[in-house]
Amino acid sequence: MKSLKQRLAGLHSDHRRIAQGAMRVAFFLLLGKAAGAFKEMAVAYRYGVSNAVDAYQFTMVMANWIPITIVGALSVVLIPVLVRARRDTRPDMARFLGELQGWTIAVGVVLAAGLYVAWPWVLELAGQGLNAEARRMSAQLMLAFSPAALFTLMTGVSAARLRARERHINTLLDSVPALVILIWVMLAATVDNVGPLLWGTLVGYFIQSVWLLKLAARADGMWGRPRLGFTSRHWPELVKASGVMLVGQIAMSFVGPIDQYTAANLGANANATLGYASRLLSLVLGVGAASVGRAALPVLADIHERGDAQRARATALKWSVMMMAAGAAATLIGWLLASWGVAFLFERGQFTAQDTATVAGVLRWGLLQLPFYFGVLVLVQLLASQNRYRIMAAIAVCNFAVKAAMNFFLAPVMGPEGIMLATSLMYATSYTCYAIVAWHVPRDSSLKQV
Repeated sequence: MKSLKQRLAGLHSDHRRIAQGAMRVAFFLLLGKAAGAFKEMAVAYRYGVSNAVDAYQFTMVMANWIPITIVGALSVVLIPVLVRARRDTRPDMARFLGELQGWTIAVGVVLAAGLYVAWPWVLELAGQGLNAEARRMSAQLMLAFSPAALFTLMTGVSAARLRARERHINTLLDSVPALVILIWVMLAATVDNVGPLLWGTLVGYFIQSVWLLKLAARADGMWGRPRLGFTSRHWPELVKASGVMLVGQIAMSFVGPIDQYTAANLGANANATLGYASRLLSLVLGVGAASVGRAALPVLADIHERGDAQRARATALKWSVMMMAAGAAATLIGWLLASWGVAFLFERGQFTAQDTATVAGVLRWGLLQLPFYFGVLVLVQLLASQNRYRIMAAIAVCNFAVKAAMNFFLAPVMGPEGIMLATSLMYATSYTCYAIVAWHVPRDSSLKQV
């Protein structure tokens, strides 16, 4: 039998670049997700299913909503621009990176201050289902999550710079906040309050942002001294594409808050239950699918830059089919091992056998999304490399409509399981839409589409 190295050598260079990048990302993700899993085990051991975990889950999702939305929209459109910017002169590249860093910091500071000031109203509107103690803890946690908004934006830009160079170490550093939280929670003398979660979050996000900035500067060969301005020739294209992409990203960004709002109104500890299941599911989603998705975009953008749009399309479709089959296999295995996995990771300390049964039931319904999630990630990268952002935004709005409707109908009947099933139906819709669009060859495959 051929070794893995021999099989890779026999692939077309573009497939090989994606495969090699995916293996690196998967390795880093595996290490990172292991740190995340240990963090969840530590939180479950010290806090169980409690008000503190309800507050932490609610605050994490709601406070990260806007910064993650911005990073999600920006990274998709920024990576193809950075790939093309590699051909710029050094002064032009330094000017673009400096202006990008300057506006990132400015927006991040404004966003951090705005989140902190607005949080009492967020708790009043979206946190009505939380009890008084959980709401008090959520307000305390904002001392960490408001500055984390700035660090998240800085991290997102640095990660995009690294991915544009087909360097994926940023994936490993995604685990830094989880690792610091793990250490803080386990070393805390008591866990009567959210102090360990607060300080672990703040310090973890800070270390991650600084570390990634240093690595991005090394990859590009320059820091990109922050400055405010729009003098780079890349801004018109980036701003136009980001505006279109942000519409779809905003629509999809409502999924997390809607889940938190729905869970908060299902009763005490529903947020914590959904959170444990979601974070365990994210281990599979990240290692299995994000590895290929993150590796594919810079390669597909480079193929388009060479003028071979048909090859990019064929490459993405092949990877999508393979990933969908892998997702189906992961769903079957995960369904059978759900109870064991939850018990292995969480069932100790304050986390009881009854909690295991509840979380495993929610997890199984979430596993149904795996084939569609695995398959659609590559198609998302294909359309991004083609600059078909209007279509992507329209699909995102459709996905949100499906999710909102399914939450409304399923959650009152099924509880947290219904929230997870609604997510699975949303990704099934997403894959169907992307597959139809991907099979259709656009009349103009140039990179000037938006």
